[in-house]
Amino acid sequence: MTSESEEKALRYRRAQSVTRAEEITEKEKKFRSLQLDRPCHKPRDSLFSWSSEFADFTGLVNWGFLMLTIGGVRLFLENILKYGFRVNPIEWIIVLTGSNEGQNSQYPSLVLLIFSVVPVVISLLIEKSIAVDMISEKVGLALQVSNIIFVISLPMAVLHFKGDEFSFVGISTVCTHYLILFLKLWSYVQTNHWCRCGIKKRFAKNTLRRQSLSAPNWNELVNATQEQTAEEELNDDAAAAGLTKYPDNLYLKDLFYFMLAPTLCYELNFPRTVRIRKRFLIKRMLEVMFGVNLVLALFQQWMIPSVTNSVDTFSRMDPIRITERLLKLSVPNHLIWLCFFYLLFHSFLNLMGELLQFADRSFYGDWWNSNNIAVFWRSWNLPVHRWAVRHVYTPITMKGYSKSTAGAVVFLISALFHEYLVSVPLQMFRVWAFLGMMAQPPLSVISRFAEVRFGRRWGNLIVWSSLILGQPLAIMMYYHDYAVAHFTPAQ
Repeated sequence: MTSESEEKALRYRRAQSVTRAEEITEKEKKFRSLQLDRPCHKPRDSLFSWSSEFADFTGLVNWGFLMLTIGGVRLFLENILKYGFRVNPIEWIIVLTGSNEGQNSQYPSLVLLIFSVVPVVISLLIEKSIAVDMISEKVGLALQVSNIIFVISLPMAVLHFKGDEFSFVGISTVCTHYLILFLKLWSYVQTNHWCRCGIKKRFAKNTLRRQSLSAPNWNELVNATQEQTAEEELNDDAAAAGLTKYPDNLYLKDLFYFMLAPTLCYELNFPRTVRIRKRFLIKRMLEVMFGVNLVLALFQQWMIPSVTNSVDTFSRMDPIRITERLLKLSVPNHLIWLCFFYLLFHSFLNLMGELLQFADRSFYGDWWNSNNIAVFWRSWNLPVHRWAVRHVYTPITMKGYSKSTAGAVVFLISALFHEYLVSVPLQMFRVWAFLGMMAQPPLSVISRFAEVRFGRRWGNLIVWSSLILGQPLAIMMYYHDYAVAHFTPAQ
């Protein structure tokens, strides 16, 4: 009892002392303002101090953009003086259209792109066969898995036998297209499987309800009636809203809409917009046309000479010169990467979404504010992130495995896909892209530690440093190996 009274008295004295201190401060301010020396000082912090809580650095941001612009113009003029004007749209048209592919100009990349319709139709036929009980669920899933594996393996097999007939841009386009097709078909098959499983569960519940009528239990009967009524109301609402139910979704128009839609996750009823905004569509079309030409011009004028001139330096293994070349290469590489991000995730995906009236336009988050690597990978490419969570991460955790195991599997699959997109077009197997992706989890731990220990700004700096320096290092390692394998004269 005594201790409680002492504690109350202590708190009262503390409250009294704070009030007393404020009174003294106010009296001092009033007294100082009445002085004849006209005082102008008061307790305050410098603006750059954290305690000042000052946050308006608009002028410094403008200064930074101006300095970057001046530096970019200087680098552009230096590049022109050193290499001359290298931009040639005709060469890019030849490469992109595949006119330089093969001695007989058979356009193998275009043939493979057109052939990709075949596994899509095969997947639909298998789903229809399962839905009408023409084949069993197990046989159907085995056929679907075989079809999906065929999709991802076809570019590698064709390139192995006809590698000389492909251009690098052509086979890169084919590999990217077939990888997207692989992810979409995976989602299509798994989603339809979920629908069938859900229908079977409902059928089993209805069977149990009918069996319970033979030995009636009033509470169970009431609950079953309520559930059946709620389900019938839900079906009526879905029919009134024009929503599609399984297996009514199994037709070509639905599947091809999904193949063109800017998403990797299949749904029976995608959110749709009411109309196509013409002004928005024209803006995105102009951005795509301008962005493609800008990226190709930067690549031709700036990137190729920098990479070519760095091969000899990397071969000599001089750490100082390698660092200098890496820093020099990081500027054009990062600029092209930023342009490509805006071109793909904002301009092109919004263009496709507007044309198809696809309402979900959340293609990226504010990854530039990421305070650690894990947040960056969750926010910079939302279509892939949603696919990984929906079709890999969540199913693994539902099987009883830990979140860390599921996360490791996601990064492993992502690493394999990154290596696929690099090694197959280059026709040489290296593990730099794979190792780069597998290094992300430990780097995420480091960035998270920096965020917690030193503040969010340091975590964000690590994220930006990995983006600016990591990519050009991987590019140089691949190009060095490619140049050694293809351009070094035999001894």
